[in-house]
Amino acid sequence: MANKIDSEYRFSPPRKTKQNAVLSPNNQPDCAQAFMEHAATAPLPDAFLHFLESNGIDPSIYTSIDSTPRYIRLKPGFEDCIQEIQSETKCKPEKLDWLLGFYTLPPHIQIASTKVYQQGKIYGIDASSGAAVMALGIEPGDHVLDLCAAPGAKLCMILDLLGDSGSVTGVDAARHRLAACRTMLQKYKLGDRCRLFVADGTTFSVIPEGFRSDSESCESGLEERMDVFKEWTSRRPWKERKRAKKCSTPQVVSKSHPPELIYYGRHSGVIGLTKKELYKTVTENEIASYGYDKVLVDAECTHDGSVKHIQKFEHWGWVTLQRRVLDAERTDSLHTLQLNLLTNGFRLLKVGGSLIYSTCSLTVAQNEDVVEQFLKENITAELTEIDAARNWPCKGGRIQKTWRFDPLASQTSGLFVAKFRKVVI
Repeated sequence: MANKIDSEYRFSPPRKTKQNAVLSPNNQPDCAQAFMEHAATAPLPDAFLHFLESNGIDPSIYTSIDSTPRYIRLKPGFEDCIQEIQSETKCKPEKLDWLLGFYTLPPHIQIASTKVYQQGKIYGIDASSGAAVMALGIEPGDHVLDLCAAPGAKLCMILDLLGDSGSVTGVDAARHRLAACRTMLQKYKLGDRCRLFVADGTTFSVIPEGFRSDSESCESGLEERMDVFKEWTSRRPWKERKRAKKCSTPQVVSKSHPPELIYYGRHSGVIGLTKKELYKTVTENEIASYGYDKVLVDAECTHDGSVKHIQKFEHWGWVTLQRRVLDAERTDSLHTLQLNLLTNGFRLLKVGGSLIYSTCSLTVAQNEDVVEQFLKENITAELTEIDAARNWPCKGGRIQKTWRFDPLASQTSGLFVAKFRKVVI
């Protein structure tokens, strides 16, 4: 029976025709597309099929890969570049009626080599991810925390929504991935109100800019402020470069590793502060009043809701899939990590603020189970409606007021979304 299932569920590649053949600028077949088509012919391994069955996930999700369009988001101010996109891709972008600023292209279209992408006029971001950001209900002046910020598409969307007000704090435990975030900020000229910390999201504890106690302000006025942050530059002092060369810096930091500020903009609230002021210990009462207005926790997960991600394991090797997705110990540790990220993100939220918890997993263990346990342990947390979801192509989760994007029904990447509000008890 297992062999029968194994041969039945295969990725279905798009039919090779002259119309959908993808060529690189030098008129040669696109390597990425060739790889995806090769991966599409690979059978799903038995262990993964059993994983899907035990989690109630329909394997046919992974046999319809050519039905999910490629999504792009226009950078505000470049709404007139549709003709440019059409000219470069030879396809007319279709406006997405349920998500402002989003358009679809055929799934085989590659945007990385286009001028409109390279010039920072469009973003590549799945519509379900955009919906999670919209669910935050960002308002002018909000201070927003993106606790799992890399690689940066949602971070940029938050900054675009804020415009010339508020601030965004991006956190990620992976230094190289957060460096990619920094590159995105610079590419899209969005770094003015943003700061980036390499830190463990389960222990991060830096509140938004602008809060200092009266006593601390007096002390700072009396002291000679020698160690204040000046305008950020990518050039590090010689002594710092020498010290970094001697010490091997881990790519992924641990809980014990102090937050490391790798970028801050002119209006991010960092310039003029001392390190002591930036990293000051705050009380729960101070957080309740001066914490973040909005928090996004797009938690680390098994990524089984992303068909394109699962497809990559044909290249990486199914043994890697076993270790990253199917291993029971890995799944248990992920549940703990997700719960801890959600708990800490909520702790940093001010009273009345909103938090979005999302994953691109379709499993109950990483979604509803995490939500259920979190609500039991946090009496100030209230699960709230996402009004905009009524117009989304998604369905309700197993817990009321939670939502799921299904790759087949939604024509997006799979995503789970839940919204919480911090209330006074």
